[in-house]
Amino acid sequence: MEPSVTAPATKSSLQAENVGMIFDRDGKQTSVLEDINLEVGQGEFLCLLGPSGCGKSTLLNIMAGFLSPTRGNVKVAGEIVHGPDPRRIFVFQERGVFPWLTVEGNIGFGIANLPRKEREDRITHYIQMVGLKGFEKSYPSALSGGMKQRLEVARALAVNPDMLLLDEPFGALDSITRLTMRKELLRIWDAERKTIIFVTHDIDEAVQLADRVVVMSARPATIQQIVTIDIPHPRDISSPRYLELRDGIFQQIGLAHHI
Repeated sequence: MEPSVTAPATKSSLQAENVGMIFDRDGKQTSVLEDINLEVGQGEFLCLLGPSGCGKSTLLNIMAGFLSPTRGNVKVAGEIVHGPDPRRIFVFQERGVFPWLTVEGNIGFGIANLPRKEREDRITHYIQMVGLKGFEKSYPSALSGGMKQRLEVARALAVNPDMLLLDEPFGALDSITRLTMRKELLRIWDAERKTIIFVTHDIDEAVQLADRVVVMSARPATIQQIVTIDIPHPRDISSPRYLELRDGIFQQIGLAHHI
């Protein structure tokens, strides 16, 4: 596979321009990101892939507006990101669910300003969309890990953002639940067509989900390659093309895919 740096054909949703990040801790400087240039298309599902600790989450936090880069900038709809914005919602690894609120309360939390009927209709819509019907009055303590993650996605979607930023959201789940959640996320994405930027260090997860996979190097991270996953959903993980793309990424990061 040849490296690809071409932008998606759809209208651009986000641009990272020469983004660099240096952390200064106790007088010691650590370079985390170097010259990151990237365009994300509107409605695209993009995965940021790389080894643990390489700077993927740092880049996602810069995109969300939680961090300011040392160099360069991130633009959304042509405007430089200076801070968080409700049009860009960050989905955590279970940490974003409020334990003191029910399923209904969690989903409705960010839309309290809407008229009552519209708010109730939106809550009902997303409860059904993520498969939590029957659990409306349940608290997170009564939900499984996968259900909590679906709740977090529903709460993010309820505020009608343009973009979802997900930081290894399935990392704490068991393997069977992870597979289920990937299917659920793809189903929701297909229905809503929000722009999704998804951080993972799991190559199979990236190839199963993404339109494009951004392969990042070890820290300080640069973009090694951008791989277009030209396979329609649902994807056959045993197909020759799937295996070719997956194994090509393994080779790119210096790993042979052998047991």
